[in-house]
Amino acid sequence: MSTTSAFNDEKGGSSSAGEPEYGHDPASGGIFSSDYKRHDDLKEMLDSNKDSLKLEAMKRIVAMIARGKNASDLFPAVVKNVACKNIEVKKLVYVYLVRYAEEQQDLALLSISTFQRGLKDPNQLIRASALRVLSSIRVTIIVPIMMLAIKEAASDMSPYVRKTAAHAIPKLYSLDPEQKDQLIEVIEKLLADKTTLVAGSVVMAFEEVCPERIDLIHKNYRKLCNLLIDVEEWGQVVIINMLTRYARTQFLNPNINESLLEEGGEKAFYGSDDEDDDDEEKKAEAAALAKRKPYVMDPDHRLLLRNTKPLLQSRNAAVVMAVAQLYFHLAPKAEVGVIAKALVRLMRSHSEVQYVVLQNVATMTIKRRGMFEPYLKSFYIRSTDPTQIKILKLEVLTNLANETNISTILREFQTYIKSMDKDFVAATIQAIGRCATNIGEVRDTCLNGLVQLLSNRDELVVAESVVVIKKLLQMQPEQHSDIIKHMAKLTDNIQVPMARASILWLIGEYCEHVPKIAPDVLRKMAKSFTNEEDIVKLQILNLAAKLYLTNSKQTKLLTQYVLNLAKYDQNYDIRDRARFIRQLIVPTDKSGALSKYAKKLFLALKPAPVLESPFKDRDHFQLGSLSHLLNAKAGGYQELPDWPESAPDPSVRNVEVPEWTKCTSRKERKEKKVEKPFYSDSEGESGPTESADSESDTGSGSESGSEESGSGSESEESEEESESEEEEEDEEDERTKKKKKIEKSKPKKPESAESDQSSGEEQKRNRKVVKERRSGSESESEEESESESSESESESEEESESDTDIKKKKKAAPSKPPPKQTKKESKKETKEMSLLDLDDFDPTPSPQVTPVNNFLSSSLVADLEGLSLTDTVLAPTTIAPSSSVRMYELLHRITGEGLAVEYCFSRQPFSPDPHMVAVQIQFTNNTSSESKSLHIEDPKLQSGMRIKEFPEIELLPAGESVNVVMGIDFCDSTQAANFQLCTHTRKFFVSIQPPVGELMVPAFLTENEFKKEQETLLHGQLMGMNEISEKLNLGEKCQSDHAIVERVTAKANLSRVPCGSEKENSPPLPPPPVSSPVSRFAGKTVSSGSLVLVTVARKEGGGAQLTVNCEKMVIGTMLVKDILQALTQ
Repeated sequence: MSTTSAFNDEKGGSSSAGEPEYGHDPASGGIFSSDYKRHDDLKEMLDSNKDSLKLEAMKRIVAMIARGKNASDLFPAVVKNVACKNIEVKKLVYVYLVRYAEEQQDLALLSISTFQRGLKDPNQLIRASALRVLSSIRVTIIVPIMMLAIKEAASDMSPYVRKTAAHAIPKLYSLDPEQKDQLIEVIEKLLADKTTLVAGSVVMAFEEVCPERIDLIHKNYRKLCNLLIDVEEWGQVVIINMLTRYARTQFLNPNINESLLEEGGEKAFYGSDDEDDDDEEKKAEAAALAKRKPYVMDPDHRLLLRNTKPLLQSRNAAVVMAVAQLYFHLAPKAEVGVIAKALVRLMRSHSEVQYVVLQNVATMTIKRRGMFEPYLKSFYIRSTDPTQIKILKLEVLTNLANETNISTILREFQTYIKSMDKDFVAATIQAIGRCATNIGEVRDTCLNGLVQLLSNRDELVVAESVVVIKKLLQMQPEQHSDIIKHMAKLTDNIQVPMARASILWLIGEYCEHVPKIAPDVLRKMAKSFTNEEDIVKLQILNLAAKLYLTNSKQTKLLTQYVLNLAKYDQNYDIRDRARFIRQLIVPTDKSGALSKYAKKLFLALKPAPVLESPFKDRDHFQLGSLSHLLNAKAGGYQELPDWPESAPDPSVRNVEVPEWTKCTSRKERKEKKVEKPFYSDSEGESGPTESADSESDTGSGSESGSEESGSGSESEESEEESESEEEEEDEEDERTKKKKKIEKSKPKKPESAESDQSSGEEQKRNRKVVKERRSGSESESEEESESESSESESESEEESESDTDIKKKKKAAPSKPPPKQTKKESKKETKEMSLLDLDDFDPTPSPQVTPVNNFLSSSLVADLEGLSLTDTVLAPTTIAPSSSVRMYELLHRITGEGLAVEYCFSRQPFSPDPHMVAVQIQFTNNTSSESKSLHIEDPKLQSGMRIKEFPEIELLPAGESVNVVMGIDFCDSTQAANFQLCTHTRKFFVSIQPPVGELMVPAFLTENEFKKEQETLLHGQLMGMNEISEKLNLGEKCQSDHAIVERVTAKANLSRVPCGSEKENSPPLPPPPVSSPVSRFAGKTVSSGSLVLVTVARKEGGGAQLTVNCEKMVIGTMLVKDILQALTQ
């Protein structure tokens, strides 16, 4: 009752006030106490037995996170609900865990075993969610777990889980790129998947991890083309982009012959006058053309174009854009036109989509103008369009302009100039200028129109017109001296710097056409020189220099005045230009040889500027890409490959069809069609995938094949979904179907001997297939039932429902035909396949764990007493004497103002608390004065960690050192212990981070006991044990047993297991003279007492196999890395 009332109060508060953290009672202590109370309520709700309360609590917690509030203190209460039956609660718990996984790595790692259990859940949604969360934990330590989880999920029966595995691959690759080779194997396996659900995701993983491995695509190319129509839209975009790059490397350019024939035809036509001279050249050219002439498109190239064409009708703009770029880059010129209509259709979409489409259309219209000409009116500008869209439409209209449509386009431009959008008007004036330069017939018309704009009231319009007119006048300056005079008069009114500079440049460049006006303009400019912008000042200097060279009588004094003004200008560019011009045009004794050529330098003929589209050079980027949009290479962009000169071997894309799918006669085909549903039904969950396989393999070349594979994959997806929801009903249906089919198949009798033989052979083959598949599915169900039963022992209350499922499965098992022997064999195979069964990570129930104290059996003690006299390796002090203990710096003497502090892990038991690691700290006073009251304050520790401070050092005289010992319980993690080291005057922030090898103490075992423990932990019923194996090449100094023992014990606080005889009770033997190929080490973690077993097996040729068995996955993984590093140096 208290829970529900608290929940109702909370709910009422949130609905009325909008902020649930404020208290209802003003005297209750305000915000802070209600905050505290709220967290208590949430914890209470999460601990309740009602799913509705848990769901409400999780919704509120996720809402807190969304508002940026810290909910990390709820982690333990939330984690408990990962095992909740309610899928909605589970999903929200997973969302929460992903959020706090990186911030609180230790807490996230504690919940890994729960995800391991989720990976084996019968529900595909839970399996996928568990993998998604596991791959979202960005901690390098769990990379091996992630790798094994991905490998397991890649062979899952559910396509949804396989899709999630494909999504996890890029995450793991970004976390640890060294895993690339193993990930490529998984990608190769998933690429062979025939399911539409998986295709897009695995191609995305391929693009992220190994886009250069085109060889992986060869065998799957036709399948991807056929599946493309049924893949989800996101996957379609990814696959199409990848296939565009693939096709550019595997097929010939379909347009190469057109360009060659055009060139050849022109040469033959123009060279017909002097046939006698060029006979040999002509023959060579003709031979070359004859060789290249017969271009035949590769059937696979045609398959890609044919299968992508229907996607131009997709409702998704990204898919249409992807197909458009594929056709633009791959299709013959005659076929590219089909994309124009689809792209014009996208122009009715949102402004963001329009922007991207128009960018690509603007690039296409430069090379393929013809295909968009029929849709000219679609690019007319609306008043409601944003400025960016208007400017892009202008760009397209300008590119499409030619002699036939220029009059309508110019009429449009006249309307646009009246717009209120100044940027758009400026762009329109530039577009008029570009039309005038590209089409000679309308140049005068455009120029007259622009001159009329010079009398416009708007200064920006006039300024832009001046700039464009200046460029046009450079083409025919002699005919337009009146325009130059008109523009000279505008210098009094126009204030825009670029326009003023353009007018001055025109007057200076063509001063001979306006000899009377030019000196007067210079006079006016000299007056206002100091107030002009820098760009205008530079043009005044140029004008003065040109007038000095052509009309020095009138302008000599003016020029000198302007040069003197520029000499003291603030801008160094102008000062430099003035100094340069003075030396060049004013002859003196010291002036160099260049002054003779001053006229040629200043008054040389300049070529007229070519007004080009800014989209001219963008086509070297793949259309539709971010790089094309930005016109700069974006991160992760892959260049579009050039076409190959000769076609690569097309046979690499041929896929071998399995023999049992080949049919020779019509009768057999008919029989096969009749029998097909029988096999697809009996296959259970994995059936639809395999039936789809055979369909898409046999019909990959034809359109019917693509339709079949599409329908197969659709049915597969629907079946998979229904299986996840109603597994029990499916199992019962399957049993009844099997019985019916067996009864049906018995009374049938063949009509002729031939048909009898063929059907008999086929039935035999198919029975084998069915048997194999059944045995596989049974072994999987057995494993599931075992794992579920082991879980139900530890969690009997929660798992009561799953127990009933298991009983049902066990009842169903005996009715299946294959014998038990196949079960055992298949089970052995699955055990051998996976190095690490992910079920093994479940937390172990406490009664099943062997107590650490019982390791020292009576026989072992006897062995140890005998061995201590002979085998020196057992004593840890002899292995790591005090002289070789590594010292770590805690506080440098400069940072510590003369106080230097070092620490080491003494590997001695810490007497106040055996669960703590003993850390020896050495203080050295390097100052001339004494240090007082050295002690520890304010320890900041991760959850679960503890610290036992050393007694305060009251006095440390100058120049002396002192050693103290403190204890730290690192809670079996390598997280640092942070605290303040204080003297009587200062405080220093320091941290101690342990190497993984110092988190353990030696455990003394005989060889037999070592093997027994290893065997029990690996193959017994205990959960949570793990084995990690790595191959390595031993370093030059690690070839002997003694060296291996030294290196391993230096890295980790372990004891060596002596090589004893098989009989435990026999007296200990002296060590054998020949070195043993296997070295074993044992220890246990200080904090939890978990067992750590290390085996180094040497092989011939300097190789070795390192195996670590450890209950703590993280410690095992890190220990392997450290020992590997030590043995390979």
